[in-house]
Amino acid sequence: MSQPGGFRLPDMKRDSTWLAGADLFAVFLALAGQVILTRSLLSSDYGLFIILLDLFATTFLIIDLGLPTLLARDGVKAPHLVWPAVWRVYGMQLKIAIPFFLLTLLLTPQLIPSWQNQISLLILTSIIAIVHIASYAPRSALRAIGEARIEGFTKVIERAITTILYCILFVKGYDNVEYFAAAFLSGAFIAWVFSLIQLSKISRPLWLSKEIWNWNDLGESWTSPKQLFFSAMPFAITLGILPYVIRIEKFILAGYMGIDAAALFHVAQLAWLAGLVVPQAMRSALLPVLGNVRDDESAFKSEMEKSMYFCFNLMPIGFYCGAIIVWLLLPIAFPSQYIDGSLGASAVDIFFILLFGWSMTILATPFYTALKAGKKPWNFTLFILLVVVFGSLVGWFLISYFSEVGITQAIASAAFASSLTSLFLLIISIHLSRSWPLVKENMSAWILLISSVAIASYSLWNTDFIIGVSLPAIYFIGSLIYSKVNSKSLDNA
Repeated sequence: MSQPGGFRLPDMKRDSTWLAGADLFAVFLALAGQVILTRSLLSSDYGLFIILLDLFATTFLIIDLGLPTLLARDGVKAPHLVWPAVWRVYGMQLKIAIPFFLLTLLLTPQLIPSWQNQISLLILTSIIAIVHIASYAPRSALRAIGEARIEGFTKVIERAITTILYCILFVKGYDNVEYFAAAFLSGAFIAWVFSLIQLSKISRPLWLSKEIWNWNDLGESWTSPKQLFFSAMPFAITLGILPYVIRIEKFILAGYMGIDAAALFHVAQLAWLAGLVVPQAMRSALLPVLGNVRDDESAFKSEMEKSMYFCFNLMPIGFYCGAIIVWLLLPIAFPSQYIDGSLGASAVDIFFILLFGWSMTILATPFYTALKAGKKPWNFTLFILLVVVFGSLVGWFLISYFSEVGITQAIASAAFASSLTSLFLLIISIHLSRSWPLVKENMSAWILLISSVAIASYSLWNTDFIIGVSLPAIYFIGSLIYSKVNSKSLDNA
C-alpha cells in the first residue's frame, strides 16, 4: 500500500516482521559484544561501564518527553511534515537537555566520589545516552511513513559497527574501558546520522514541494508547543515507570532470597527479554497504523481485529521456538550452576514458567497499543501504573510466602508472579481499550488458546504432564484447518 506521493502506508504485518527480525539480529550482536567486553575488561571496569550506561539511559529518559511516540502515532497523517516535525521535537528536547545535563554534572560528584578518575568514561556514556534519545525521533518518523525496514537497518548498523570495533580492540589487546565506550558511541552516532540522512531523502523533498502547510495536518496535538508538550506528557510519564515493570519480581526476590537467587532469575529473564522484541516490534509497527485511523471507528476496529488474528497465529509459533532455543542454548551459553539446580533452581525451568507471560504479552499487544493510539492517551499511563501496582502486590505476596518454604519455590513463585502480571496486563488492556465486544466475538478461541498455553507452560516446568506441551500446536493446526474450510465454504456460497 502507498500514499499519494509514493509513500508507503504503515502495515502491521510487514513492518513488525522487519522490526522483529532486525531486533533479534541486533540482540545476538549485542550478546556477542557482551562476551567480548567480559573477556577484554576487568570485572570492575566492565561493571562500572554497564552501571553508567544504565544510569544515564534511565535518568536521561526525561529528555525524550514522549515526543517520538507522538510523532510515530501522527506522522502518517501528514508525511510532508515529518521532516520539520523531527526538528521541532529536537528543539523542545534541547530546552530540557541543557539544564538537565548541567544538573547531572553537578550531582555526579555526589553520587560517584571517584568521578575525577572516570571523567572520560562519564562523558562518553552520557553522550551515548543522549545520542540514543536523539535517534528515537527520526526512527519514529521513518516508521510513520512506512519505512520500518530502514528503522530496522539503523538498529543493525549500530550493533554491527559497535561489535566490529569491539572485535578490533579485543584482537589488538586493548583493555582500556574508554576505548570500548568510544566504540559504542561510534556505532550509535553513525546509526543516528544514517537515520537522519535516509529520512531527509524520503521526506524532505515532499516538505520542500509544499508552498503552504499547517501543523494542524498532523492533528490538534501539534497546533502549539504547549499543546504538543501536554499531549506527549502521558507517554513521558510512562517512560519513567516502564523500566520497573520487568524488574519488580527480581528486586523482591533479591530482598528475600539474596543476590544468587536474583542472578539465576535474571539469567532466565534474559531469554524472556530477548523474546519481548517481538511484541515490541509489533507495537511499534501497529502504532502508526492505528494512529492513522483513530478518528474512524470502523477502520480502527478492523485494524485491531486483523492484528488480533495475527497474534493468535504468531503466539504458538513463538512459544515453541522460544522453548526449543532456550532448552538447547541456555546450558551452552551460561555456567552450569545456573542450569543444574545448585543455586536452587534451573534457569531453563524458570524460563518455561515465564513463557506463559510472554504469550500473554503477545496477545495483549493490539490492545495496549490501541491505548497509545487512542484519543485518551492518559489511559495508557493508567494502564502501566495498574500493572506496576498489581505486579508489586502479587510478587510480594507470592515471594514472601514461598520464601518460607524454600529457595526453589521462591524462585518459581517470582516467575509465576511475572506471568500472572502479564495475564493481568492482557485483561486490563482489553478493558481500558474497550475491546471486550471484539474479544466476545472470538471467546472460544481466546479460552482455548490461553488454556492450552497455560497447560503447555506448566507441563514444560513440571514434566509429569509433558503431553500437555502439545496443546498449543493442536490449537494452531486446528485453527488453520478451520480457516481453510471456512474460506472454501465462503467461496462456494
